[in-house]
Amino acid sequence: MAAGLTPAHADVQIAGTRVIYPASESQITVQVDNNGRSPRLLQVWTDAGDPNETAANSTAPFLVTPPMSRLEPGKGQALRLMFNGADVPKDRESVYWLNVLEIPPRPKGQDGGENFLQFAVRTRIKIFYRPQGLRGAPLDSIAQLQWRLVRSGGTTSLECANPTAYNVSFAEVRVERGTREAMPKGGMCPALGNATFPVQGEPGKGSGTVLLTAINDYGGFVESRASYTD
Repeated sequence: MAAGLTPAHADVQIAGTRVIYPASESQITVQVDNNGRSPRLLQVWTDAGDPNETAANSTAPFLVTPPMSRLEPGKGQALRLMFNGADVPKDRESVYWLNVLEIPPRPKGQDGGENFLQFAVRTRIKIFYRPQGLRGAPLDSIAQLQWRLVRSGGTTSLECANPTAYNVSFAEVRVERGTREAMPKGGMCPALGNATFPVQGEPGKGSGTVLLTAINDYGGFVESRASYTD
């Protein structure tokens, strides 16, 4: 009994690393391209933050079309994303997710007489629904974040408080105190909310500096520094 294995990498690429949906728009388009050498079957849906949500049980307030399609190699397609008018907060951005699942074709030479293993690859990126009339600007929010060190149960974390109406995403957050104590990863500080980032090592007592690599609306990196309290 033979088994074949297809590579688990994404041939279908989404244009951009995030979607900004202004409330003033009736719909927006998201471009996807098949950079592989074979066709792909696509299934597309949105979710409200639970990665286990499917197209059948999604609670996200969006309709995306076409929900299923075949994308030929070297070709692209525009997905239409439409807000359904649900009651969402008007004083801040809301965060949802766009899912693109690509299903590869049966490998050549497989006539059903052999076993083989294939992987469907899912790409998942954030959708920021942005109401009209929000105060301030997204990039200005980075400097308004408030940071403090929190110790609990033998662990240390950095707490971020965001008093602005915009979500702030990070590729990296680092604590600078003598030597730089790296965080394991980035994350997001939600609009009008809080988030915690675990700290590796012990930064020491007292205030210090946070080194931030934020991500702007276009997926670019914005580096900055901020102070934290202990």
